[in-house]
Amino acid sequence: MSRITLVIAHPDRAFRHRLASEIAPSSFVEVMAETTDLMTTYTVVEEREPMAVLIAERLALMPEFEVMRALFSALDVRWLVIKTRSEAEAAREASPWNRKSDLFAIDPDTPAQILVDMLRSVTRTARRNAQTIRSQPVAPRSPAGAPRSDRFILLGASTGGVDALLTVLSHFPSDCPPTFIVQHTGGGFGDSLTRLLDRQCAATVRAARDGDTVRPGEVVIAAGSRAHLMLGGGHPMRIVLRSGEPVSGHMPSVDVLFSSAVPGAGRAVAALLTGMGRDGAQGLKELRDAGATTFAQDEATSIVYGMPRAAVQLGAAQSCLPLAEIGPAVLRACEAPKSSPSARIIAK
Repeated sequence: MSRITLVIAHPDRAFRHRLASEIAPSSFVEVMAETTDLMTTYTVVEEREPMAVLIAERLALMPEFEVMRALFSALDVRWLVIKTRSEAEAAREASPWNRKSDLFAIDPDTPAQILVDMLRSVTRTARRNAQTIRSQPVAPRSPAGAPRSDRFILLGASTGGVDALLTVLSHFPSDCPPTFIVQHTGGGFGDSLTRLLDRQCAATVRAARDGDTVRPGEVVIAAGSRAHLMLGGGHPMRIVLRSGEPVSGHMPSVDVLFSSAVPGAGRAVAALLTGMGRDGAQGLKELRDAGATTFAQDEATSIVYGMPRAAVQLGAAQSCLPLAEIGPAVLRACEAPKSSPSARIIAK
């Protein structure tokens, strides 16, 4: 077996160096990098693609770790959490990620040989062929000769949204309708999330830029930015980025994106995905009232059923669907005739 390439991510410099020096004599593990924070760790993992990461629990419990988890999954990187404080157990119990069984903690005093054995065990089934990892099936183009819809798609998400977006966009063909996304995430992680979605999706995913137009086959995302994403109308649709104060507690806000699309609601298909709070619910209601086709993720598949619940309670969602069904449903809706304010879909 080839040596396990490892990254140690921990804020404590002395602890990192001690752990690296204890592992160094092993013929099975090569410590390729030591990092101090999530942003640096993400960059190193993305560029160097280690086989495994040992990461401090205080980093793994940060909200932004959601993006890191998705990168680990995309690259098939195995990871173990280093437990650093006794109160972390209570924090983990309160975390929405508690249902994710891969958040596996190890004691910081675990002997080096046992730690090496654990790394060998968790990486034994890892797929280390980069070509295999990157050649996962992607959604095909629409059938040749199929009439092109003039619909556009709006997606909003928060906690749990990274995995949700990857699932929804995995169904999109390379010539999908123009798609606009707001995802709540920490500052600095917007570009990382955009690159991650782009490498995993058949369509082109890029960051929203003021004044850009968006054509079929393009997905634009606002995440971790200090401006609201809005639609400026036109054919192709134009992006407007607006600075100002947070709306519904967020910048960028899903409500702002959805509300800006009301003038073109007859062409809009919108979905509100997993997330904490209410952002997007009122905007989705405005879209539905104006004739858009609207969806919400169901409770069973949501990491946090806050935003979708608020939408359902407002009567904003025409259909409430499991995550795996939202992508196909959105694409089917884009093929349907334009809706009107009087059109209604029976909720599932």
